[in-house]
Amino acid sequence: MSEVADSEDSTLPHVPETPADSHGEDASNEPTAQSVPKWPFRLTRVMVCLTWPLIWVGGLVTTYDAGMSVPDWPGTYGYNLLLYPLSTWLFGPFDLFIEHGHRLLAALVGFIAIGLVIASLKTEKRRWAIGLSVLVLAAVIGQGVLGGLRVTLSARTLAMIHGCVGPAFFVLCVIAACVTGRRWLADSVRQSAEGTSERTPTAFWPISLLVLAYMQLVLGAMMRHALPGFSPVGFAHIVKTHITIAFILWLTTGVAYWRMRRCGDLTLSRPAGALICFVAIQIGLGFATWIVNYGYPQMLASLSVADSYLLHSKNVLDAWIVTGHVATGSLILAVSSLLLVRLLRRRRVLSFSVSS
Repeated sequence: MSEVADSEDSTLPHVPETPADSHGEDASNEPTAQSVPKWPFRLTRVMVCLTWPLIWVGGLVTTYDAGMSVPDWPGTYGYNLLLYPLSTWLFGPFDLFIEHGHRLLAALVGFIAIGLVIASLKTEKRRWAIGLSVLVLAAVIGQGVLGGLRVTLSARTLAMIHGCVGPAFFVLCVIAACVTGRRWLADSVRQSAEGTSERTPTAFWPISLLVLAYMQLVLGAMMRHALPGFSPVGFAHIVKTHITIAFILWLTTGVAYWRMRRCGDLTLSRPAGALICFVAIQIGLGFATWIVNYGYPQMLASLSVADSYLLHSKNVLDAWIVTGHVATGSLILAVSSLLLVRLLRRRRVLSFSVSS
């Protein structure tokens, strides 16, 4: 997350903005190093730090089949969500603990999103940044409603959609943290570009990473929330597609890193390099997840360890492997979005610097 959270205490030289730097607005609306609103960035950073654990806990809910452990919504067994007895939650059944905890953490993210909108209205001069904060709030409300309808309607299809929308909301939080930080400033972008190649890579590779990463999430959700009437042939086809795209994604991260490294901008090459590691970890977790859920693949059936392996109810390690696979996919999507946004910002700032 260090790529998202920029230090507030860093000092940047003040370079007067041109009207073109303000994205179509008055130059006075473009924040400077001395006038960057602190609260929007602080709140978006907290949201990023809370949303990834929220995805982890949501993944645990599905891993333990605890989604229906609380049958009502928006309350919990008739109680107000925030007033449910603490002792019952902490010392009750584990499926109740993680499901209610998931709801509490989601509510906390929602309250922070409300604070973000208020802080943006009071301190932000960029209208589009205010609109982004409103979009973040609308997204977290929509995600909460999806989760509630999944419970009240007991619909696995809604659970699958809920699992696909969560990572998209995480992407919104990362983008909001990026555009409210100091590295978004035009003079900060120019400072990062000093001594680097004047030619900025195209957005094709980051966009490809985003598309491939989200396709993987959707396919994974279809496997994880497979409907009762799903045919074995269709499931096998999804599994093969999921595996194929995983290696295509890994290859794409290598090409993207090579292209970003050539321009010499560390704000681009570092997240691109991190993606190579994240996808490699994700492939390993995916292989382990398959073993936990279905046993060793047929191609490895001849190994002695495969003969002695038995499927059993998931222990703590198994649950964390499966859930880690889900959460790492969201992290890959978020870092890909960070790379794309930074690249587009660099292209815009440098193109205006040349034209002016």
